This record gives sequence, C-alpha cells and structure tokens, in this order.
Amino acid sequence: MSDFDRNVAPARGGYAGQAAAVDAGLRAYMIRVYNYMASAVALTGAVAWFTFNAAVNSSGGLTAFGQSIFSGPAVIVLFLATLGLVFFISFRIQTLSFPTALTLFMVYAGLLGVMLSSVFLVYTGASITRVFFISAASFGALSLYGYTTQRDLSGMGSFLIMGLFGVIIASLVNIFLKSSGLEFVISIVGVLVFAGLTAWDTQKIKEMYDVQDDGTVAGRKAVMGALSLYLDFINLFMMLLRLLGDRR
Repeated sequence: MSDFDRNVAPARGGYAGQAAAVDAGLRAYMIRVYNYMASAVALTGAVAWFTFNAAVNSSGGLTAFGQSIFSGPAVIVLFLATLGLVFFISFRIQTLSFPTALTLFMVYAGLLGVMLSSVFLVYTGASITRVFFISAASFGALSLYGYTTQRDLSGMGSFLIMGLFGVIIASLVNIFLKSSGLEFVISIVGVLVFAGLTAWDTQKIKEMYDVQDDGTVAGRKAVMGALSLYLDFINLFMMLLRLLGDRR
C-alpha cells in the first residue's frame, strides 16, 4: 500500500501543476486580449476628441478641416477604408505577422476615431461620458459572464449573427426612411445583440487559447480576440448613446 501511495502522489501533483500552468497561461492570454482592446478604445477616444477640436472653431462652426471630413467624399472614403481594413485583418490574420496585425488593428482604431468624432457634434460631452461609463460597466459584466460561465454559449451564436445582419439591414433602410421610431427599435435590438455578442465572443476567445501555441500564433489570436471585443464595445456604446445620449 505504501508503494502505491508513493506512485500516485507525484502523478496527482503533476496533474495539478499542469492545470495551474494552463490557468496561469489562460489568464495571461486574456489579460493580453483586454489590454489590446482597451488600448484601441483609448486610441479611438483620443483621436475622436482631437479630431472634433480641430474640426470645430471657437464659435461652434466647422473649420475647413471639419467641413472636409464631415461631408462629401471624405466620409465615404473613411467608411470604405475602415470597412476594408477590418475585413483585411479578419481574413488575413493567419498570414500576418503579429506586429503587422497589431499595427493594422491600431490604425483601424485611429481611423474609426476620426469617423466617430462626429458624435461630439450631435451629443453633449457630459452624456457621451456618462454613456461611455455605462457601456464600460455593462461590457465588463457581460464579458466576465462569458469568461466564467459553465454554460455553452455557442448555440446562441447563430441567432446573434442573424440579429446583427438584421440591425445592419434595418440601419441601411433607415438612412432613407429617417424614421425615429425605427431608429429606436434598431437601438434596442442592437443593445441586446451586442450584449449577447460580448459574452459569446469572450467565451469563444477563451476557448481559442492553446498552451502549445508559439508566440506568433498566440499573438495573432490575441489581436483577433481584441478586435472582436473592441467591435462589440464600440457598437454597444453607439447603440446606448442613441438611447441615452442628450442631443445638442
């Protein structure tokens, strides 16, 4: 019996040590994802604020720079550039080096900041700040749920994707209809969709972790995970801003 006990004890210790190593590696990986995501959000906010200040003069009117980026071809160019860049990163992530992928992600965040600077023309600064903290708290709670829950959220993914396409199509239609009622419905549905996507994406990112990944593969996964959570947060913020923001 004593021989049996001596053989089992090291095995148990070995399994416990392996589990602890995996847990530590997973925590480091998720912290890395959140750090990249938070850096991108901070960059977007800073670029949006500085762009707004450069676009508006002291009397509240638009400068020449503001007129160029808030109207005309520049709006279309910015939209196509950001859309093309996010698709490029998503489809080419497996072939990009980690530094290139991270750089492109930050370029995308900066360009989106230029686009989103227009929200300062529509909503008051106080309400933007308030909604940002509401969005951050909601995102944090939802992402924590996705990370800690034992429930498999993969089944809700298809419904969330369908809801996302529905929001996109309805938003495009409302560009022409300009219906405040439809915009309210889109915002409500959008909040629910991006809330669900936040939890779903977090669980999916967690499951992507592999202790055997080398530095390049782990870096790519971290960037792609950060991009997914970044998009969830930005869209959740914009939907909540439509519902809770105070217009100028």
